Amino acid sequence: MMILIAGPVRSGTHGDQALIEHNMQRLDKMALQVYQKGHIPVIGEWLALPLASAAGSQQIGDEISEAFMYPVAHRLIQCCDAILRMPGASTGADKDVQVGQALGLSIFSDIDEIPESHV
Repeated sequence: MMILIAGPVRSGTHGDQALIEHNMQRLDKMALQVYQKGHIPVIGEWLALPLASAAGSQQIGDEISEAFMYPVAHRLIQCCDAILRMPGASTGADKDVQVGQALGLSIFSDIDEIPESHV
């Protein structure tokens, strides 16, 4: 399965880039666990941030990055089979789950809910 990892990135950071980076590392570590279960993990920021940067964004949360973050994630979700919603308050992750639910995707809230793939 292709599984989108959704969780806090900027929520609760008050724009502190070190805290945002810490949240991104949490997402990356969860993506590794999804990969180790035999699936393809994706994180919207992996695609959105390089696009935003090419468009002139200076950091996550600036006006340019905002034009890419949610739209890229929502396009990506259409290619996914499931979403893993990590713990923590996040309006963006909640929106991702809503989009996934509308598409009929599996929504997981814990890594242990994801079955092992033997492909």
